[in-house]
Parts: sequence; structure tokens; C-alpha cells
Amino acid sequence: MPSDLPPRCAACAARGMALCDGLGGVALAALHHIGRRRRLSAGQAFGWRGDPASHCANLVSGVLKVSRVEADGCVQIVGLLYPGDFVGALFAEHSADTIAALSDADLCVYPRPALEALLVHHPAAGRLLLRRTMATLAEVRRWMPMLARARAEARVAALLLDMARRSAVEDEAFRLPLSRGAMAEALGLAVETVSRHMTAFQQDGLIALSGLRGVRLLDRVRLAEIAG
Repeated sequence: MPSDLPPRCAACAARGMALCDGLGGVALAALHHIGRRRRLSAGQAFGWRGDPASHCANLVSGVLKVSRVEADGCVQIVGLLYPGDFVGALFAEHSADTIAALSDADLCVYPRPALEALLVHHPAAGRLLLRRTMATLAEVRRWMPMLARARAEARVAALLLDMARRSAVEDEAFRLPLSRGAMAEALGLAVETVSRHMTAFQQDGLIALSGLRGVRLLDRVRLAEIAG
């Protein structure tokens, strides 16, 4: 790691997963120059659908939800963003979706016009961002069918597997990035329903719970069968 790396970049736990990963010194310095730190409290919006798309961001910590209003007026969560994901849309004048924090979150925020100009002058950064964006779209496509499932048990199992995968755990144990309430919000369920299925999974030997957020996946194969 270069010794002249900006302190915030050097300490960033998401650097290896985010837009700045693999950038050379000049491009990274330019990106850092236009970036500003922003913290969101759980429930606070990064941007609303239809608002001017003035900023984009790298998510450093926390989990964000991407939601949109359906034709019947219902609000549907269509994706989750984890550390390392790119937030917002480039080359768009208005936001297509509402993005808000499911948990307290930390972001590196960039003015959209300045970031677009930077990408023009640093093509490698543009190619990296394209790969990151395509990966995020793939996550959204995975998420929407999961939410369409009628069975609450399948939704909870699928979310547990998704959080474990995005946490890149190797020993099947990790700290849940979301509270039970936030999990319920993400899945369109009551918090009591989420807690009931988590307890049932533990009783059936599929997971082990410790404290409020600690979880170990004991039977990933069975959880995947339940998730469908």
C-alpha cells in the first residue's frame, strides 16, 4: 500500500471492494479530492426517486435499501447495497429509485458531474465502475425473485445466505449487518415473523445465534433448500 495514501483511504475497510480498488495513485488522488464523507442514520435517505441525481457514492459501511413505488402505490424494496457497492447512477439527471439506510451507514460521496469528468480522464476507473455497476445490477436481479416468494421462511433463509455471502465469511460465522427490524423491513415481513423463523432455524440446528447480531450457519445446504 502506498505510503502517501490518504489516511481515510488507508483505513477504509471497503477499499478492496469499492470503485477505488486497483486505481493508480493519480486516479485515486483525484477521486479522493472530490470525495466527502457522509454518514446516514438508520432510516435516513441518501436520495429520493425523481430528485436531481446530484451525487453518487461508495458505501463504506452499513446496508442501504433500494426501493421504488409500484403502480398500485405500494413501496417495494428491489435491492440491498453492502459495503463496497456503488450508490446512485451516473449520466442520469434524476434518481430512478429511492435509496435509504437500513442501518447506520458511512459513505464516500462524490458530486456526480465531477465524478463523470474524472471517469473521462481516467478510463481505467470507468471500466472498474462499469464492472461494479453490473455486479450491483446482478444483485438486484437476484433479490427481486426472492422477495416475490410467498413463504416467509424462504425469505428469511435467503436473506441469511445473502448476508453471509456478502460478508465473505469463511467459517460460516458472522455478525448480522441488520437488526431484526431492518431484516423485516427488507423482506416485507413483521419483525415477529423474522424472529420466529430465526428461532426455528436455531432449534432445527440450521444456525446458531449469539447475542443480538451474532450468527453461525451450521447447515448452509438445508438453508439453501428452504430458500429455494
